[in-house]
Amino acid sequence: MQMLSQTHKLEISNRKSEISSVYAYLEKPSLVDYPKHFAAVFFISGCGFTCGFCHNAALMGKKQTGLSWDKLEAACAKFKKDWVNGVVITGGEPTGTPNLEELILFFKKRFGFNVKLDTNGSNPEQLAECLPLVDYVAMDIKCALPTYPDFVGFSDTGKIQSSIDLIRSKAKDYEFRTTVIESVHTDEQMAAIYETVKGAKRYALQAFIPRDELPEEQYRTTPRTTAARLKELQILMAGCADELCLRGA
Repeated sequence: MQMLSQTHKLEISNRKSEISSVYAYLEKPSLVDYPKHFAAVFFISGCGFTCGFCHNAALMGKKQTGLSWDKLEAACAKFKKDWVNGVVITGGEPTGTPNLEELILFFKKRFGFNVKLDTNGSNPEQLAECLPLVDYVAMDIKCALPTYPDFVGFSDTGKIQSSIDLIRSKAKDYEFRTTVIESVHTDEQMAAIYETVKGAKRYALQAFIPRDELPEEQYRTTPRTTAARLKELQILMAGCADELCLRGA
């Protein structure tokens, strides 16, 4: 068995708990979750939103017990051996966990991974602490800000706007993104989103894909976003960001 370095022993002794905030991870690395990276994807449980179309619904709601640091380290070591060069911290909502900065530093200092953080923007205070540490941020813009209370069950839209402003001004690299549901994301909705993200570095339009396990039954049978609608929105949203991306078209 390889002996631990003194630096690694110190890192372990300085950890705030024996359990990490990572609840689960994808067994195979991803080529699509982190631009220009071969990335491991780690999930944080718990989220203050109640999106009926959430693809990670099992991670919504209350916090679940995380993996031990030893198990997380073993997973990262395997990923490193398999040429992974980045990690994605997603959820749930990662900024709802108190030791997120500790997790980011673990990935970066222990393994040298670049780190992408996914967020819904509901916790700008925690986000501000993490922005100097992460290499890329992806924030979901769920809908027009006044629609948040009804659509995702979150009423403090001032926090969403604060997170947008923070990312635009402080993030090293970033994107805003919207998963387009045709019955929800009308031209009027998208025009409001345009004003919200205007001046961004990167904005992505993503296709909605129905699944049987989505939280609300209506979205399980909602049609997948058509390529035609995404291309219409590509024209409508032109100029809102330096780079406009289509995903799933």
